[in-house]
Amino acid sequence: MKKIHYHNKRFRAVVNSDNGEVDDQTFFHYRQGGDVIWATYHGPNIRMGTLTGVIKEDGTLEFNYQHVNLNKEIMTGFCKSTPSIDPDGAIRLKEEWQWTNGDLSSGTSEIVELVEKENYKPII
Repeated sequence: MKKIHYHNKRFRAVVNSDNGEVDDQTFFHYRQGGDVIWATYHGPNIRMGTLTGVIKEDGTLEFNYQHVNLNKEIMTGFCKSTPSIDPDGAIRLKEEWQWTNGDLSSGTSEIVELVEKENYKPII
C-alpha cells in the first residue's frame, strides 16, 4: 500500500459500535508530523476530543484518545486503525478500539475522509 499522508485531512464517522460515543455527526481533523499523528474531534455526544499516536511500518495507526462527553465525563481509550482507499479516493479507517476507563469494553468503528471540506463542521 502506498504511504498515506494525514496532515489536514478531515473525517466523519460512518459506523460505530453501540458502546461508543462517536456517531455519524462526529468530525475529526487529523494532523501529521513524520510518523506521529494527532487529531481533534467533536460531535453531538462529544464536546471536545483529542488523539495522539503513530503510523506503524505496515501503515496502520495506533493511538490513545480522550474526550469530554455531554455528561462532563473524561473518557479514554486505545485504538488500532487500518487504512484503505475508497474508489472515490477517500481514505477510510477501520478501527478496533477499547475504553481504558469506564466499563473497559471494546468495539469497532469506521471513519471516512471528507473529500469536500465544506461538509466539515468546525468547533464553534
